[in-house]
Amino acid sequence: MFGPLQYSYTADDEYDQLPPLPPQMKAPPKKAAHLLDIPTGNNAWSAVLQQAEIRRRKRRQTTPEHPSRALFCLSLDNKLRRTCIKLVEWKPFEYLVLLTIFCNCGALALSKPLPHNDTTPTNSILEQIEYIFLAIFTLEVVLKIIAYGLCLHPNAYLRSGWNLLDFIIVVVGFLSVILVRYNVQGFDVKSLRAFRVIRPLKLVNGVPSLQIVLNSILRAMLPLLHIALLVLFVITIYAIIGLELFCGKMHMTCYYNGTTIMPPEDPVRPCGEKGRKCPAGQECKDIGWVGPWFGFINFDNFGLAMLTVFQCITMEGWTSILYRLESFSIVIDRESHRKSNEFEIARMNDAIGREWAWIYFVSLIIIGSFFVMNLVLGVLSGEFSKEREKAKQRGDFQKLREIQIIDESFRNYMAWIRKAEIGNDTTDGAENEVALDASGEPIKKQGRLETHCSWLYEKLYVNK
Repeated sequence: MFGPLQYSYTADDEYDQLPPLPPQMKAPPKKAAHLLDIPTGNNAWSAVLQQAEIRRRKRRQTTPEHPSRALFCLSLDNKLRRTCIKLVEWKPFEYLVLLTIFCNCGALALSKPLPHNDTTPTNSILEQIEYIFLAIFTLEVVLKIIAYGLCLHPNAYLRSGWNLLDFIIVVVGFLSVILVRYNVQGFDVKSLRAFRVIRPLKLVNGVPSLQIVLNSILRAMLPLLHIALLVLFVITIYAIIGLELFCGKMHMTCYYNGTTIMPPEDPVRPCGEKGRKCPAGQECKDIGWVGPWFGFINFDNFGLAMLTVFQCITMEGWTSILYRLESFSIVIDRESHRKSNEFEIARMNDAIGREWAWIYFVSLIIIGSFFVMNLVLGVLSGEFSKEREKAKQRGDFQKLREIQIIDESFRNYMAWIRKAEIGNDTTDGAENEVALDASGEPIKKQGRLETHCSWLYEKLYVNK
C-alpha cells in the first residue's frame, strides 16, 4: 500500500493501533501459545495487548525528540525528567502559560509610569504581582531545560530562537529584581524594566499561526532587501530630477514693493515668473523665506529632495506638495473684511507653473507608489503562502507517517499470526499434509486470526 519505511518496527510494535478482535477470538490458539510464550485463557489476548502497550510507552519515552541525557546527569529513565517531559507537553500546562502571558500584558497596560520613582497604590500591587509572573515563567524555563537539555543537543532548549527569547526575558527579570532589592547605585533599573514590553512575544512560542506569520516575514527579508534597493534607486533618480527642476523654487514669495514685509497671507504662498503672479504693489523675490512646511519639504539639496520624494511615494500628503490644499479656502480681506472663495493653487504650480510639476508628480506616484511599493506586499504575501503551504505539508507528512506506522504494524502483526499458525500446524501431524493446487504448487493455509486481520485491514485501509 505504501512505500518502504525509513524506520524499522518489530512485530510487537504499536499494538494500540490495532482494532479489537471479536469476542470469540479473544485468545490465540492454545497449541500456538506455548510456542509464543504467552498466557492462555479468555483474557489472554488482552494481557498481550497490555504488555505491548507498556513496551510502546517505554519506546515513546526514548524518541529522538528527547536527547538521551540532559544537563549531563539526567537520563530518560530519570523520574524527574520523565515528569518534566510529560508536564511541558501537557496541553493544560501550555494553556496556563498562555493565560499568564495575557494576564501579564494586562498588568503592563494598567501600569502608570511616574517620574522621580513615584508610585501609586495600583503600581505597588502590580509590582507584587510581577513576582508571580516571574515565578511562573521561571518554572516554565526550568522544566523545559530539564526536559530537553540546555544547549548541547540538537533539540535542546536554547537551540530554539523563541525559547532563547523566553530565557532572556526571565534573566532580565531576575536582574531587575536583584538590582531593586539590593539598591544598586549608578544603574538605571527602569532600562531593564523596559524589557517587560517584549513579554507578549512569548505568545509566538505558543501560537503556531503567529509563528507562521513571523517566519514568513523573516524569510522575506532577503527579497525585501532587493525591493529596498529598487525603491532606493527610484527615490534617487527622482530626487536628482527634482533638484534639476525645483531647486530653490520654493523660497520666492510676494513682498511689498521696496520692503521686506510680506503681505498678511495665511499660509504664505510661493510665486514665480511662470507661476503665480504677485498683485499690484507687490513683487516676487527671494530674501529669506524658509519656504512651506518650515523648509523641510523642498528640493534645495539631495537629502531634502530624497525626503520629499519618499513622502510622495508613501502617498502621505503628496497632493499638498503639488497643491496647497485640495479644496476651496476662505481668504479674508483684512481691509474691508470681505470674504471670498478662492481655489488654492498648487505650491509647485505657484512656483514654476504647470508645465513640469504634474508630469513629475503623477509619474512618481504611478512608478514609485503603485508599482514599486506594492512589490513589498507581493513579496510578503508570497512568502506567507509558502510558509502556510510548508505547514500544511508537515501536517500531511505526519498523517502519512502515522498511516505507514499502522500499515507496518499490521504487516508485522500478520507475520506474528502466521508464525503462530505455522507452529500450530507443526504440533498436529494431521495438519502437516500440504494441499496442492492444479499446477502442483502448495496451497498456503490461512488461519482464522490471519483471515480476520486481512479482512479488517482491507475494510479499514484498502477499501477506504
